[in-house]
Amino acid sequence: MIMKKYITYICLLALTLTACKNDDTDFSAYTDGTASTANIIYIAYNGTSVTVTGDTNGYVSYSGADVTVNTGTDTDSLLLVLSGSTSDGSLLIYREKKFGIRLNGVTINNTEGPAINNQCKKSVYVEVVSGTTNTLTDGTSYTEQDYDQKGALFSEGQIYFSGSGTLNVVGSTQNAIACDDYIVVDEASITATSSTGHGIKVNDGFWMNSGTLTVDVTGDGCKGISNDSITVISGGTMAITTSGDCVYDAEAADYSSAACIKSDYQFKMTGGMVTLVSSGDGGKGINCDEDVVFSGGTLTVTTTGGNEDAKPKGVKGDMGIIVSGGLFKVSVNKSWACDNGTDSDTPADHVTVVGTPTSSTIEKKSVEIIF
Repeated sequence: MIMKKYITYICLLALTLTACKNDDTDFSAYTDGTASTANIIYIAYNGTSVTVTGDTNGYVSYSGADVTVNTGTDTDSLLLVLSGSTSDGSLLIYREKKFGIRLNGVTINNTEGPAINNQCKKSVYVEVVSGTTNTLTDGTSYTEQDYDQKGALFSEGQIYFSGSGTLNVVGSTQNAIACDDYIVVDEASITATSSTGHGIKVNDGFWMNSGTLTVDVTGDGCKGISNDSITVISGGTMAITTSGDCVYDAEAADYSSAACIKSDYQFKMTGGMVTLVSSGDGGKGINCDEDVVFSGGTLTVTTTGGNEDAKPKGVKGDMGIIVSGGLFKVSVNKSWACDNGTDSDTPADHVTVVGTPTSSTIEKKSVEIIF
């Protein structure tokens, strides 16, 4: 079973990395409108109405401030430029090809569902324009629809974030950001908050190369980043806080803890700065079903919760925890700072150190390794 899972993981990783590389070369073309035969549509929200310009092909329809873009089978490139503000509006996209969204100082609050819902299964390139602040908020309840609605910002396809502006995403009912494919953060300053769901829910992988990501979730059993695949951090600054307690999962017949990062496949960090704080009962910093591989950057993990129903862990890697570079610092109030699945009572058996660090302290509740 383990071998089968490992082979599946390797195949998935290879395919996903290839897709990332290929799509990334097209990034600027879809956010600056220079792609061949580009259609640039400007959507300006104004309270309960919108103003649309540049829609020469008749892609856009709207009712009040609820906007639908449907390009059908058209293969021409598309860039949507969003601005203005609405307290009761939305954007719904139907498309078969990759496209870009430029957030140019827009505030969208949808009282009945996601602020932006991308039903396209291809890449969406989201540029957060420099000097702008953009806010996306979902409703306190969702109206049932015949399509998925999983967060304030939801996409069926891959999401690439770029730009140096600010994006705030608030999940009032579900997740803040949700993606049924993978997410790549190349730039931007992103804040994701949720009181009832995850900060970021992603199915096929999460990559952070640059930018700033701040996540704060308060719901019991909720994750800052809930990732069904691989997590890779090579740069940027990330700060995630969870404060929810663990909850009992009747289907699994076990408790499910809140965690800053839950990764079903490998967690890999080669650079950047990551700060994780989990304060709820049984809360975890990193909860990884495979191995945690740390070779560079600065990782600081703190858990302060109790162990009434579940054991809090700083870094949990079921198939190993390997440290070979950077600054790796973990402290917990209860249980183990690092847990690699071993039954050993010797702290050094819970983490594998490769190479010769300049300083190293490995104790049950505190681990600090500096290269």
